[in-house]
Amino acid sequence: MVRSKLRWLSGAAVGALCMSMTLVGMSVTAQAAKKKVYHVAYLSYAVANSYDAPMLAAAKAVASAEGVQVTVFDANNTPATQVAQLQDVISSGNYQGVLLQPIYGPAEIKYVRQVIAHKIKVVNIDQILGTKYTTDQIQVKGLSGNVVFFPSKIGTQLAALVVKACGAINPCKVGLVHNFKGYEPDVAISDAFSAHLAKHSNIQVVDQVDGLYQVGASTTQVQNMLQANPGINIIVGSDQNCEGAQIALGSKPTAKLVCYGASAASVAGLKSRLWYADVAQMPATEGQVGMEMLIRAMKTGKPQGSKNPVAGLANGGVITVANLKHFTPEWPG
Repeated sequence: MVRSKLRWLSGAAVGALCMSMTLVGMSVTAQAAKKKVYHVAYLSYAVANSYDAPMLAAAKAVASAEGVQVTVFDANNTPATQVAQLQDVISSGNYQGVLLQPIYGPAEIKYVRQVIAHKIKVVNIDQILGTKYTTDQIQVKGLSGNVVFFPSKIGTQLAALVVKACGAINPCKVGLVHNFKGYEPDVAISDAFSAHLAKHSNIQVVDQVDGLYQVGASTTQVQNMLQANPGINIIVGSDQNCEGAQIALGSKPTAKLVCYGASAASVAGLKSRLWYADVAQMPATEGQVGMEMLIRAMKTGKPQGSKNPVAGLANGGVITVANLKHFTPEWPG
C-alpha cells in the first residue's frame, strides 16, 4: 500500500517536472519568436544628397525603435548601380525587407519583381516605381507599400506659380534649372511644366541648365545662364538649384525664384522675400512612413497600400509668404 502510494507520488513528480519543462520550452520558444531580428536593405539614390539625409535618418529611427537592423546601399545617382544592389540583396539571402528610393523606376521594375519573388518585402519611397508619373498609387504587383508624391503635379504647380509671378510681363523670360536632365523625376516635372506653360504665349523658357541637386553647380550654371540671357525674369528649380541661383543673383536679384522642396533654405528665402514661392516635399515623413509600412509588412505579411505625404497639406502644398507659418521644413536644403 505504502509502496503504491510512493509510486504514485513519484509518477506525479515526474509528470509535474515534464510539464514544467514543457512550459519552460514554450516560454523559450515564445521569447525567441519575440526576439526575431529583421534585416532591411535601405537603397538610397544618393546618401550625400541633403534631401536624402533626413529621409534615411527617420527610417533608421523607426527601425531602431523596433529592433530592426538596417544596411544602407548608396547608388550615388547611378541607376545601374542600384540595379546591381537589388541583385546583391537577393543573392545575399540576408534580408527580409527592402526600402527602395529608386533613381529610375521603369528600369528597376524587373529587378524589384525578382526581389519580391524571393519572398522579400519591398516598400517604395520618394520616387515613382513604374511608368506613370501622374499617380501616387502602386504600379508593381506584390509591392508591400508606396510612399510618394507624383512629379507631374509638382511640374504643373511650378508652372502655375510662374504664370502668377510673370503677371502682365510680356515677354516673360524663364530659366529652368534641371537636376539630372533626362532622368526621372526631372523629365516628368519638366514635361508637366512645359505643357502648362504652352497655354501662355507671353512666357518663354529661354534657357535650361543642369544643377545636379548641388548648390555649387547651380551657382555656376545660373551665372552662365544670366550672362547669356541678362533679361531673365523667373528662375525655376529644386531648392538646391534656387540656393545656387540666389548666390548667382547677388544681393539685388533681378529675377524671381520659383522652387520646390520646402527645405529650411526655402523658408529663409521666402521670409527674406528673395524667393517667390515653393512647392512642398516631405523627405523625413517619407522615410518614417515607409519604414513603418515595411516593418508591418514583414511582421504580418500584409500589403500596406499607398500614401502621399503632401496630399493633405494646406494650399495644395504650395508655400508663399502668406501661408509660411503652416509649413515646417523637414530638410536643410
